[in-house]
Amino acid sequence: MPTIHLIDPKKSSASPETQSFPAGSRLADVVATFVTEKTKKKKRPIAAVLDGKVVGLDSLLPEEEPTVEFLLPGDPRALPVMRHSAAHIMARAVMRLFKGVELAFGPTVGEGFYYDMRAEEPITEEDLPKIEKEMRKIIAEDEAFERVEVDREKAIEIVRDLDQPLKVEHIETGLAEHPSLSFYRQGEFVDLCRGPHIPSPGCIGGFKLTSLAGAYWKGDANNAQLQRLYGTAWFTQQDLDRHLEALEEARKRDHRVLGKQLDLFTISPLVGSGLVLWMPKGARLRSVLEGFVREELTARGYEPVYTPHIGKVDLYKISGHFPYYADSQFKPIVMHEDEQYLLKPMNCPHHTMIYKARPRSYRELPLRLAEFGTVYRYEQSGELGGMTRVRGFTQDDAHIFCTPDQVEHEVAGCIDFTLKVLESLAFDSYRVRLGFRDKSSDKYVGDPERWDEAEAAIEKVAREMNLPGCEPEPGEAAFYGPKIDFVINDSLGREWQLGTVQLDYNLPSAERFDLEYIGSDSGRHKPVMIHRAPLGSMERFIGVLIEHFAGAFPLWLAPEQVRILPVSEKSEAYARKVEAAFAAAGLRVSVDLDAEKLGAKIRKAQLELIPAMVVCGPRDEAAGTVSLRDRLDGDLGAMSLEAAIQRLSDENEQRTVRHKPQPLSMGGTKPSVAAEDY
Repeated sequence: MPTIHLIDPKKSSASPETQSFPAGSRLADVVATFVTEKTKKKKRPIAAVLDGKVVGLDSLLPEEEPTVEFLLPGDPRALPVMRHSAAHIMARAVMRLFKGVELAFGPTVGEGFYYDMRAEEPITEEDLPKIEKEMRKIIAEDEAFERVEVDREKAIEIVRDLDQPLKVEHIETGLAEHPSLSFYRQGEFVDLCRGPHIPSPGCIGGFKLTSLAGAYWKGDANNAQLQRLYGTAWFTQQDLDRHLEALEEARKRDHRVLGKQLDLFTISPLVGSGLVLWMPKGARLRSVLEGFVREELTARGYEPVYTPHIGKVDLYKISGHFPYYADSQFKPIVMHEDEQYLLKPMNCPHHTMIYKARPRSYRELPLRLAEFGTVYRYEQSGELGGMTRVRGFTQDDAHIFCTPDQVEHEVAGCIDFTLKVLESLAFDSYRVRLGFRDKSSDKYVGDPERWDEAEAAIEKVAREMNLPGCEPEPGEAAFYGPKIDFVINDSLGREWQLGTVQLDYNLPSAERFDLEYIGSDSGRHKPVMIHRAPLGSMERFIGVLIEHFAGAFPLWLAPEQVRILPVSEKSEAYARKVEAAFAAAGLRVSVDLDAEKLGAKIRKAQLELIPAMVVCGPRDEAAGTVSLRDRLDGDLGAMSLEAAIQRLSDENEQRTVRHKPQPLSMGGTKPSVAAEDY
């Protein structure tokens, strides 16, 4: 009989009370032993962690001794459960207000939830307030969520009676292997769902419906078009208010908005969705970032290479990328005599062919090949978003071919490279995720012993370097090997997976590309391959960077570093000389010759987030001086032209970030999906 250690929240003592319960007991019945009607709602558990997994209180105790922790309102681990319940409450409210509503899926996502559905009359933005009003009624009623489990045939009968054709189709196709299915009932509302849910909605302190979007049934553009209703929910109204304030700040920082305002990039429907066109200022920003990376590559012994944008399908079949990533690749290009080519989805197969172009000796290793290589993925149109989710992107890619005894040193070097990049760009908050294979999955290729060796190697290096996080996450590995991902917190508190280091024993293997080197023993040996990209994708990284700095880049990174502002037309000739002097010092500079007053020119430069403004008038020309204005520090007064150039050149060369973005919490939790419909 399982033993549970209970801590009575009414008592100040931390000493647990030990009780035994029959296997199969509901956690709700366990909770009932120490919660009474008089217990305040904030002290009543709403979910639990059972043997490491977040579950609802309708879960049953197993036969063996379990580890159980009950979660009270306010515990971040219970947020996804509460939000999923809020998604059901939203769907229930919609069905009360609209006719002919067909439900699809309603998972938690990020800091909120959504539900895909369609109604006889499409829902509009103007309808959201009345849906919220109906949701408040449902929450006030505080009716319990009740789990009901039935066999498949009964489940199909139920959803047919509910007139839910999408659910019928899903049970008959997507859930064909499930002998039994569960529903959750709350009042008159019944929905196919595996849960978990909170006991009742009374713990929802604040919620808001945030937007409407289009969606397709099961994400397939060939299927029925649906509407997606997004919302967010929190345990307190104060948490919700903070979150909404942060969302408003995020809207101001949206890289799509700032990218247009600052003339950095554009996306043309005629060119194609998800294909970025870099404007001159954006190209300058990208070029500066690439130049920084190239300097580091040269200093660290990398060799530059270039590879084509297409390759034969056979190449990607050998690597495993085709058909493994077939759903996210563009269709093959069929040539003469059925020869097929593919837009390059990855750079690594091409780099293996450079390695294999001639015999290699152990004396050449490690061989570090680097390329800013453009690759192509066919992302679904509903998943595209500015520069952070695109169909064509350039990776700061490199592949290291080394001997097994060089692996740890090379992985450490890749990590050090990534840390320097993050430090230079004021990404001070990050964690490291160790992506390991899920041993129960068949999607991973190669010898399990090699996998164990590779996972042990990257974990050892990461821990020796005292990287934050370093917790193995099964299922996050690439199909060919484990990886170290750098998950960055930007100034809005959001997480982005950017830099990565991946260890690969499989692509060099005899079953794949059969790479070799001649060892010191004159024998043939297999090299190990390390994939690494400190930035990841230039498009995605710069999109995140725009929002991180709110477009106000540090001097060293800014597309336009200095703007010369002549006081009047009389000073234009001197302004041109000043411009030439700054340009000769290697600074990116322009001169504003518009027929406007000086104050208007200064305001314009401030709005365009120019780091430094140099004012020059007749007195400056006579004295050989300029007046320097700093975006952060304001008017710095008059100084010699040489002193102004030296000051800005020093800051530029040192890649100083004088004003680091201050973190703004989005309200709190890591994106997770802990509860969803089938």
